[in-house]
Amino acid sequence: MRVEYKIEMDQVETPRFAVEAVEGIGKLFTLATLVINMLETKSSVEIVFHGLSREDPERRIASFKSILATASGSESLAYADGVSGEVPGSSSAFQWLSVSRG
Repeated sequence: MRVEYKIEMDQVETPRFAVEAVEGIGKLFTLATLVINMLETKSSVEIVFHGLSREDPERRIASFKSILATASGSESLAYADGVSGEVPGSSSAFQWLSVSRG
């Protein structure tokens, strides 16, 4: 299934993104730069990390935070864990993370 739509970031109060654990580390670098740029105009960004095991989201979040820590101004970032869990009927796990300017 393919759905195409147009969305303007100025129409969204809190931008939300998703990251799969099976995607490469390059996706985390791209996401980190996107989040830093979004926080220039938005108060927070929410990201759902998901993967095939309970450890996948936690590992991705740790890597993501390490990458963000290298950005200028990163000392003012605040993180808040959101809902986590497993998708019923599968081995997939997820963890929401909110990133904001502290």
